Amino acid sequence: MADDFHRPTRFSNDWFERVEGDVDPVVRLQLASETAQALLARVRSGADPEVVERILRLARADGIDTVAELWSHARPHTLPGTLWRVHLLHALVTQRAVESAHLYQQGADALHTAAPVVAGVPAPATPEELRALSETILRGVFAGDFAMALERAAAFATVTAAGAVHAAHADEVTHADRAQERTRLAARLTDIAEDLRVCARLWRVESLA
Repeated sequence: MADDFHRPTRFSNDWFERVEGDVDPVVRLQLASETAQALLARVRSGADPEVVERILRLARADGIDTVAELWSHARPHTLPGTLWRVHLLHALVTQRAVESAHLYQQGADALHTAAPVVAGVPAPATPEELRALSETILRGVFAGDFAMALERAAAFATVTAAGAVHAAHADEVTHADRAQERTRLAARLTDIAEDLRVCARLWRVESLA
């Protein structure tokens, strides 16, 4: 898979790996928690359509990347950890749209579960439909049913992971490196899906902080 994406270029093939920095770990985690809570509180408290649209525009232009890097160090089942995982999925869809659509459709064809229904992408999946799903998830995070948005994001990750596994098997003999990369992607997406499901449950009982 290509290493050159549109901004941010910091996300290459290992873009799911955590971004290391020089900030003291304790301070970094505190900043992550404070920025996540402030952002969500500011947008969700009034659900002002203009504010929501501004956040979505920032997300489209990768303008929340700097603060998202703070979230990358947070524990998975926390509010900043949750937003980081949503951010990763959004980046995957926007930066690797054609590939994501291909893997998603392969996963939807292979799975016999409710995950494709929960994700809500019409078949056959197209890059445009995945972008629309990503926007819907972001709207849910900032203005709608937060837990439901996380469950849709988790379903998307589950389906795409299944597609990545299927593609890895197909590539195993002729494209071993690509097969390994897709296997790693599938594993990371599976972890993200499970984390997001846990976070959705925690949000519903007001325990996600």
